[in-house]
Amino acid sequence: MNTSLPLVAPVEHPQPRGLIAEADAVDIWIARWLRVRRSEILRRYGCDPRRLYEIWEGRRFPASRERALKVFEERYPELIDRTDFGNHRVIPRSNNAPGQLSLFEE
Repeated sequence: MNTSLPLVAPVEHPQPRGLIAEADAVDIWIARWLRVRRSEILRRYGCDPRRLYEIWEGRRFPASRERALKVFEERYPELIDRTDFGNHRVIPRSNNAPGQLSLFEE
C-alpha cells in the first residue's frame, strides 16, 4: 500500500499560492462563519496565518466583511439566525500582569 499519496486533492487558485485577493477574503469570512477550522483555511489558501487576521481585523480588504455578509445571506438563508457574525476579537495580552507570580516569590 502506497501511503505517500495525498488524502485530499490540492485546491487550484488562479493567483499564486499565498496571495489573497478580495474575493478570497469574502470566502474566508464565509468560512469563518461556517466554522471551518483555521488550519483548513490556511491549507486552502497556502498563506501565513497573519493574512487571515489582517482580514478579520479589517486591515486588509475592509469592505470584504460587508460583501461576505450579503453573499452569506444569499447562499445560506437558513443559517442567518444561527450564525455569530461578530468581529474577530483580539485577546489583550499584558506582560506586566502579576497573575500568580506572587506565589513563587520568597
